[in-house]
Amino acid sequence: MIKSLTERQKSWLTLAGLWLLLLLMSAMRPLAVPDEGRYGEVGRWMLQSGDWLTPRLNGLPFFHKPPLLDWLQMVSLATFGVNELALRLVPALHAGLMLVALYLAARTISTETIARRAVLMLGTSLSFLVGGQYVNHDMLVATWIGLAIWCFAFAFMAGSRPNALLARLGFAACAFGLLSKGLIGIALPGLVLVVWLLWTRQFKKILYLPWLSGLSLFALIALPWFVLAQQKYPGLFDYMFIGQQFNRYTATTYNNPEPWWFYLLALVLLFFPWVFFSLNQWRRQVGVPVSAAAATPLSSAWWRLCWVWVIAIVFFFSIPHSKIVGYALPVVPPLALLAALGWERAMAHRARAGQVFIGLCLLNIGIALVLMAKVGDLTLTSRAQDVAQVLACAARPTDTVYVSGKYPYDLPFYAQTSRPLVVLEDWPALRQRAGDGWQRELFEGADFDAQAAQVLQSPEALAPAGAAVGNWFVAQKGNKMAEGLTGWKLFYQGAGWVLYQSGHPLTAESPEAAEHKGLPGCKH
Repeated sequence: MIKSLTERQKSWLTLAGLWLLLLLMSAMRPLAVPDEGRYGEVGRWMLQSGDWLTPRLNGLPFFHKPPLLDWLQMVSLATFGVNELALRLVPALHAGLMLVALYLAARTISTETIARRAVLMLGTSLSFLVGGQYVNHDMLVATWIGLAIWCFAFAFMAGSRPNALLARLGFAACAFGLLSKGLIGIALPGLVLVVWLLWTRQFKKILYLPWLSGLSLFALIALPWFVLAQQKYPGLFDYMFIGQQFNRYTATTYNNPEPWWFYLLALVLLFFPWVFFSLNQWRRQVGVPVSAAAATPLSSAWWRLCWVWVIAIVFFFSIPHSKIVGYALPVVPPLALLAALGWERAMAHRARAGQVFIGLCLLNIGIALVLMAKVGDLTLTSRAQDVAQVLACAARPTDTVYVSGKYPYDLPFYAQTSRPLVVLEDWPALRQRAGDGWQRELFEGADFDAQAAQVLQSPEALAPAGAAVGNWFVAQKGNKMAEGLTGWKLFYQGAGWVLYQSGHPLTAESPEAAEHKGLPGCKH
């Protein structure tokens, strides 16, 4: 007779099932532009070039973020091939790590039932099923912020002196957080922990942290890349930390301006409907005293940590003018634990509570599946995937591709081009007026590498390129530069982009025609 599963085994099977569901959804859609095209191509270029030190976009240094995502994508692409799932495996692994950390923490400070419920709430939310497969830095830094907070919190709660091993793991998590997305990987765990320690009157324990070994471990993990990159590119620190982090936090000129309440709405969407049970937990904990029988299986110190975690980070990200949905991801683990406790109070004792819970989980999964199934059609005209696949089969690795008007972020990844695209714009004028967009990403990268900057050319280069052999021009539909082209012939019209070939293509008799034709992205 088969032995029945223990409660702990059920929890681990739940974790595995949710992560496999995430992987399934990760394979259901094309790359989203610009983010997934941008960051996916940086990882592919790093693999192709073999240069692990310098993240590059279109061959130009790209120092908006530290390189942990790029390194991991390089390894994943080398192992599983150049495809969307290989890219998404990196955030998916971090989302799985976030889920496991929540489970281990929740079962330690609460009960197995509440821990599994918290896992199901997080694992069926859009924050996990969508955010956990989106190729950018947000899930990575959210996971390492969470691990740092959990490790340090358990270290401080271990007794009158912090547990040294857990504290060192916290320092290591901060190092990976720094490598994921910069200073917030340190600042946010520090903010949460300082406020929590003051509120719970444990602040003096900070003096007993293993500072020497902890900071040494942090430095060993986090600093080598920054030191080497700064030596090669002397302006790196100023650009990354002052320009891309401090200025983005304080200035009002960047993209995505949103009102102060933006993240409140974002959490409702990312953590629907479970977020309302989190609020129920706050109301019951702070409001009218409850009887001992109804008390939550969570001590006051841990309850306070969860709410400091949520409120401090939401407040921190609500201050800047520019706001992005993914910045809310660091707070979903404590919200999940609070929601599980709120459900325990409000619903667990009711008839058919289990059926209602399963129904809500399936509703969330259904919403996520519909989004994944429809997003490809909704973004068809903004993507260049169809043009990339045609180009990959028609072009040679030595051909040159020109673009103008807008940068096709996903084209190099799908075509697997071996040379950067030549981008035609009035670059001196753009330097004076370009906002926070793709043009600035490219010309700021060019400032770090004069040789690579040759891919940024003026529109006058298009006419002579049309008279030469082995050139292609990709333009978005409606681009004025594509009107009245001289020397170029229409080759393919995609859903949103158009592909032209130079007027003197290779003939079968040309010596160059005997060379290998087609790029690695060609799918016959």
